[in-house]
Amino acid sequence: MIKLQLLKLHPAIDALQKKHGSANFSAIYGAGCVKRPSLMLVFMNPTGKNVSAQLNWQGLRAPWLGTKNVWKILYKSGLISERLFTSTQKMSPSEWTWEVANNVYEEISKSNIYITNLAKCTQNDARHVPDGVFREYLNLMKEEIAEIDPKIIITFGNQVSSVLLNKPVSVSKYKGIEKEPLSIHKKVYNVYPTYYPVGQGQRNMPLAFKRLKNILQIVE
Repeated sequence: MIKLQLLKLHPAIDALQKKHGSANFSAIYGAGCVKRPSLMLVFMNPTGKNVSAQLNWQGLRAPWLGTKNVWKILYKSGLISERLFTSTQKMSPSEWTWEVANNVYEEISKSNIYITNLAKCTQNDARHVPDGVFREYLNLMKEEIAEIDPKIIITFGNQVSSVLLNKPVSVSKYKGIEKEPLSIHKKVYNVYPTYYPVGQGQRNMPLAFKRLKNILQIVE
């Protein structure tokens, strides 16, 4: 079986779920290619729409399971196959099983992609999460990055980008393949802030796609 997650980080993530997440749901962990992927995609935080956040879920707990919009932009950007995209769009939340979830992320892994959220605390809905909560995940996020060792990091949204880079970020100011350096354990990673393409940021999907298209031109 393909290794899809960094299990050693899960206890600390679970502890923060108890502090900042909904008692109705479990935390959601990063998943995908865990050994030097071409891309690490960093989103905000999960909500209860993710089927794997259910307390009785027995399989892989990973980002965006049971949802549709993120898979649209990944497919449009050429990052996932048409077969995988079609399956994510046809299934209702109740049709997502742990076998399906595992198959989805095995393909994500084979595509050299790792997907995660900066804050892993699942909320009941898409309510605003304060910067202070995101900052409590920052050390774990940096450990996750160092362990995964991605070639490129793409951060979605002003808030995630600002907290991770420890500076005010407006993604609209980044054109072409402009990036920011992030130093972790004396290694510098290239971070590409871009628009948040789902939820309240769904109107930004065309802008996010344009930015992703530029960035992906340099991915090996």
